[in-house]
Amino acid sequence: MTKKRILFGLLAVFTVYLLYLLYIFVLSPKTNLQSIYLIPNDAVFVIESEKPVESWGQVSQSKGWQHLQQNDYFAALTENIQKVDTIFNDKRRLFEFFDGRSLFISIHMISKKEYGIFYVLDLKRIAKLKLLKTYLNTLLDEGYILSKRNYHDHEILEVYDRTSKETMHLAFVKNQLIASYTHTLVEASIDQYQEPQLGRNLNFIEVNQKVGYEDLFRLYVQYDFLDEYYRRFSGTPSDWINRVSQNFLFSGFSFDLDANSTITANGYTNISFKNENYLEALQKSGKSKRAIAAIAPKRTALYLSYGFDSFAEFYQNFEAVQRANNSEQFESYKAGIKKVEKFLKINVKEHFVDWIGDEIALLQIKSDISKGKNDIALVLKTNDIDDAKTNLDFVLKQIKKKTPVKFKAIPYKDHEINFLSIKGFFKLLLGSRFKEFDKPYFTILEDYVVFSDNPNTLKTIITDYTNKETLVTSDDFIGFNKQFDKESSLFIYSNIPVLYDKMYALADRTTKAQLLKNKDFIICFPQVGLQLTPEDNLFESKLVVNYQDVEEVKINAQFQEQPVSKSNNQNIASGEISEAVFILAPIYPTDLNAKSFARKYADGSIRFEVDLKDGLKHGRYTSYHPNGEKKITGRFREDKQVGMWRCFDTIGKLVTKKRF
Repeated sequence: MTKKRILFGLLAVFTVYLLYLLYIFVLSPKTNLQSIYLIPNDAVFVIESEKPVESWGQVSQSKGWQHLQQNDYFAALTENIQKVDTIFNDKRRLFEFFDGRSLFISIHMISKKEYGIFYVLDLKRIAKLKLLKTYLNTLLDEGYILSKRNYHDHEILEVYDRTSKETMHLAFVKNQLIASYTHTLVEASIDQYQEPQLGRNLNFIEVNQKVGYEDLFRLYVQYDFLDEYYRRFSGTPSDWINRVSQNFLFSGFSFDLDANSTITANGYTNISFKNENYLEALQKSGKSKRAIAAIAPKRTALYLSYGFDSFAEFYQNFEAVQRANNSEQFESYKAGIKKVEKFLKINVKEHFVDWIGDEIALLQIKSDISKGKNDIALVLKTNDIDDAKTNLDFVLKQIKKKTPVKFKAIPYKDHEINFLSIKGFFKLLLGSRFKEFDKPYFTILEDYVVFSDNPNTLKTIITDYTNKETLVTSDDFIGFNKQFDKESSLFIYSNIPVLYDKMYALADRTTKAQLLKNKDFIICFPQVGLQLTPEDNLFESKLVVNYQDVEEVKINAQFQEQPVSKSNNQNIASGEISEAVFILAPIYPTDLNAKSFARKYADGSIRFEVDLKDGLKHGRYTSYHPNGEKKITGRFREDKQVGMWRCFDTIGKLVTKKRF
């Protein structure tokens, strides 16, 4: 009888426990709290995953992540994530039990120099099991100390790591487990959970409702705090980052990672209509196919494409947005346009706006001609190239009539380079982002008009176009471009190895050292692209980042550094001299109106000087020895050597001559 009583007693206890579980998981009222409500409102980034264990496994085992972990800087950035990864690996079976429950990870600036990471795990109904908190003790060994404290009617568990001397702070808020190595983030979460801010922000909700849930994980960006996060790493503000922070509100992306470590992200972005006239006008103006890649060089580091149903429609929307958002600024803009029109007796709409087609683009390229300079071009696709030529010719005639500028078209490889001497015209017409084109030169390729303040940039583009070295002949670009929709409003493509070379050439000594040290961790993502397409009041967004083994990138790099051709430095003093001394290296003046061009030695003394006419060598040429004595003298006519040329030694003695 005693055994039967014990058995029935155990069955009764087990039955009561089953009824308890039934109540907990089925019958008890659902009072679940959304995870997003617990994230403090100053999050810069928020990462969300429905399958955190599976998702983290894919990310941590990818070739790209493992390669980046070899970089000290990146490893430091992900230190807190690595700590969680260590705990996950040690207690994998426990975490796999939690898989299938949404996990949020957010990044917050906690000071000017430091950021903190905050975690929210949705435990659903198992959070009601009082044994769960007790079970946390089984996670800990003698290397950890568990303590408890109360904060605003919530118990915070503190797990102190004896080795790292850091503390993980955890708390249960309804069905959610929140945690962070930064105690203020846990406290901020508890403070706001009854009156959530980020999770009830209408702009965030607008993006959040559009982002899909079928992929690896989702990423949200709150641009209001992006500039603070950027300064954590740069130490100085950035005009570009500040502009982004002011003009964008939120982006949301669902991410996927393929076997080659290529990251594809699809999502949505909303903008602040109070700050960004250009984006608002783009959002209202449709989209178009990208075509300017047909004349963009393979050596393009950055291709920024703006597309619309028509430029005339975009321009009309641009004016309407300016008028609505800032009437005083709009009147100033109109006054500037009228001033140009009155002075030159032209009509901006007729002579510019009407012939521009459905795409304009900014190109940043790597030039072999103007090394160490930022080569930027503005490309306008035309509706009708003959109409464009007619109107541009008219404008050039008006400039010659009304200004002292006298400039003839410069021929270059069967194309002409002209000079549009209207100071600040594109900034006035299209806004401050086009201020780099102050008094530009231009040329025509197929159905495109290409502008740049540096004529050597145009020469580079013409040369590559003539040699069929454009983006549309690049297998890498073609394959990458196919991952995006054919039509867009805004498309940004970057060839990272080429961009790296541009950055390195322009950097100071300290920055060059940092770039060189981290080169393998920059160029391992050789192509990056972002596309924005209007949808309702949002931009549908797509981001693609491809990873490639760094050694393959170096092998496949399209533009290896070419050895610098040395000028003909024959030893005149020793008599080792021939007529080859008169073979001179080409020059590339940046001002085609200049009357002369010169190069100097390191000490500032003249190396050579030559007269110019319309950008061509025309007139006297003289080069000098380092001691100041004349070395070579002669004359040019329309870029060709003519007449008698003479060469002298370092004491002024004639050593050879040649007639051309």
